Amino acid sequence: MTLPRRRFLTICAAAAVLPRGARAAGWQGVALGADVSVTLEGAGADAALVDLPGLLERIEAVFSLYRPSELTRLNADGAGPVSDWMAQALALCDRLHGLTGGAFDPTVQPLWRALAGGGDLASARRAVGWGRVRLGETVTLDKGQALTLNGMAQGFAADLVRDWLARRGFTHALVDMGEQAALGGPFHIGIADPAAGLLASRSLRGGRALATSSPRATLIAGQPHILHPQGLPPLWSTVAVEADSAALADGLSTALVFATPAEIAGLRRAVPELGPVALVDGSGDLQTV
Repeated sequence: MTLPRRRFLTICAAAAVLPRGARAAGWQGVALGADVSVTLEGAGADAALVDLPGLLERIEAVFSLYRPSELTRLNADGAGPVSDWMAQALALCDRLHGLTGGAFDPTVQPLWRALAGGGDLASARRAVGWGRVRLGETVTLDKGQALTLNGMAQGFAADLVRDWLARRGFTHALVDMGEQAALGGPFHIGIADPAAGLLASRSLRGGRALATSSPRATLIAGQPHILHPQGLPPLWSTVAVEADSAALADGLSTALVFATPAEIAGLRRAVPELGPVALVDGSGDLQTV
């Protein structure tokens, strides 16, 4: 069974286990190029969901690659001051780069553009290198560099929305931005592969999150859309990561498509906030580390 990307993400959307007699309010839209849904239970839920688009607009204004944003200005100018959200996201990128031995590298954006537009791949590959990005109150990119945060921005945004709901006093919510972040629960989340379909489920509760990456769910010039900075091919058809934050889970699910089970087991021992990692191979077989 082959499922379009949006369809297999949709069937992964979870049903909440609500307290008896409780009513869940829901909101659906689009942000950062992804379908968004929020399921929320509690007094004031409808009013909070009316305010949600304003929060998503502020998130888009920082991280979007599809419209003018802080990120697109940084890429165009090559340097500039960054907001608190951007500084936090880039600090996490730096951590993810170290945790994954360099497999997570936001500077693959020129390579992505060259593949998508038929550009000069050799020149694009020379621009790749997270170690040449200078972080601080002002971020500076090396010549020819540009960043994509698509490997973690949806998870980062899911965390922002979840934390915003928590500050408003909600204790039972599921934020789904392609990556899921929970308050309360339990919420039953499906793990699906674009070719094999729905294979397993996870139960999220508390502040836990789940992120899923499938390299071949979207192709660029016939190649998987998740790019390794050294051009290595993905080892897995789908990787699903559970963690304390959706941003961490999102970034790791992106990079771990290139990792062996032994490498993932070592990472789990080194990162206490990291939970189970589900791996689906090209035959549709599922294993969990």
